[in-house]
This record gives sequence, C-alpha cells and structure tokens, in this order.
Amino acid sequence: MEKRDTGNENWRNVRNQLSKTGIEIGNDTVNHPEHYNTGGIETLDYIKAKVSDYPSYAIGNIIKYISRFEHKNGLEDLKKAQYYLNDLIEWSEKR
Repeated sequence: MEKRDTGNENWRNVRNQLSKTGIEIGNDTVNHPEHYNTGGIETLDYIKAKVSDYPSYAIGNIIKYISRFEHKNGLEDLKKAQYYLNDLIEWSEKR
C-alpha cells in the first residue's frame, strides 16, 4: 500500500526546527500527540497503511468524538472530531 503523507512529518519538522531555535511547542493533545509517535511512525499513519477501509475508521472516530464531547472532554473532543474530518477530506482528495 502506498504511503500517504498526512502532514505529520511536516509537523515534526516544524517542531524540530523551532526547538533548535529555543522555541518549544508543548504536546498537542489533538494534532499529533507525542504518545502516538513512538516507534518512529505515528499510529494513524500505521493504521492507514494496514487498514483497507480508512474512511470507515475515520468516520467511526468522528462519530465517537462528537457523541461524547458533552460528557467527557468537551471542546477537545470536538477538535479531535474535526481533526479526523480534515484528515479524511485530505485523504479523499489524494485519491
């Protein structure tokens, strides 16, 4: 399966360049959380490489985060739903 760049590598490059200048960006809990980047590959990139139906996976996460936002993490869950929606749009445009 072809590897698709979702901007994750660009995000890491920006963080690394800013870090070299002394500017540190804290852990973003919505867009590329550090705990999903261990092992040299972001978890979502691995999922895209292994799951044959990425749109269903993304839509499931969108529904999950929208459904629980009032009961769990509020605005953060809406931002996570938005992240998956934006990623799905980007993925679909590349096809």
